[in-house]
Amino acid sequence: MVKPRIAYVLDPRFPGGTSSAVAAELAVVSQLGVVTVHAQSSAMFKGRDVAPQLQDLLLRLDITMIWDSPEIAADIVIFHNPSCLRFQDRFDAKIIARHFIVVAHENFLRPVGAEAFDVARCMGLLESSSFAVKRTLAPISAWNRTTITDWIAARRSLDAWSVLDVDWFNICAFPNVEPVANPTDRRGRLSRPGLEKFPQRDVMDLCFPPHADANVILGADAFIADDSSPAHWTLIPFRGLQVSRFFDMIDFMVYFTAPTFRESFGRVMAEAVAAGKIVISDPETSRIFGGAVRGAAPEEVEEIIQEYINNPERYQADVRAAQKKLARFSPQQFEKQIGAILTQKTGVLV
Repeated sequence: MVKPRIAYVLDPRFPGGTSSAVAAELAVVSQLGVVTVHAQSSAMFKGRDVAPQLQDLLLRLDITMIWDSPEIAADIVIFHNPSCLRFQDRFDAKIIARHFIVVAHENFLRPVGAEAFDVARCMGLLESSSFAVKRTLAPISAWNRTTITDWIAARRSLDAWSVLDVDWFNICAFPNVEPVANPTDRRGRLSRPGLEKFPQRDVMDLCFPPHADANVILGADAFIADDSSPAHWTLIPFRGLQVSRFFDMIDFMVYFTAPTFRESFGRVMAEAVAAGKIVISDPETSRIFGGAVRGAAPEEVEEIIQEYINNPERYQADVRAAQKKLARFSPQQFEKQIGAILTQKTGVLV
């Protein structure tokens, strides 16, 4: 059987989840087809500093990234995160494919209903720059899918694109760590430092109070610059600490965002579950993980944490149960669900 030629196209300078997701995905897809990786310089970033997790994976696979190709031709072309085009009026590469798949890492709509970025322009640039037999838009989660279908329904746009009927989920292939025997009130939070990633100050104060044994904020660049954060917060800049070391410092991951923002997937929460932590987030975000993340309002965090501290056996049982639920995001499940789309027998591009 002839393996399909699969070209990945992305801006490789995305920090955090996008690059981590692509790296994990490439490890699987490189076994299914002949893969090339094309870096496209978007106006969102400057320089050529590739995200380290992606760079490390390409080195392991012995794949050389190709920068700013004028033409990209393959049986299947996969473009990750179209929102990177939001600051430009043109996309210079010509894409030729049997199947052109755009993976929508960012939500099209915010929780309040406003458009998260100029979706029509970004998707229009990709449509006008491509010659493809089939164009598909791939949501990465149920919530991400809702924002896409709601956007399309309201604007009656994107007629040239079909929406994939399964989620192009983030692969979460993290080794499971045993939960601690006796959790204490050690709280933490990890994300890239964008302001939309953090809730308003009163919610931060509520979730990371002075009586906690630890409040570790990794990705706290804005708080460090502001220099007005409470003394009981341990503030660490993004990439200022190994993630494994961060998880060693906490027993509870408390993750809320600005009310105008919601994670489309929230890969770092799955990472925290695998690291043996109880993870608490808003109910809509928790549904993405099928019960692996505890859904709650910020006002409920204190009671939840104290219940677990008073009942260590339940803490351990709930962590282990959550870790089992991450199997739905395994490399094997991705190969079964998405690999079937990439290898279906519909011919190759001549």
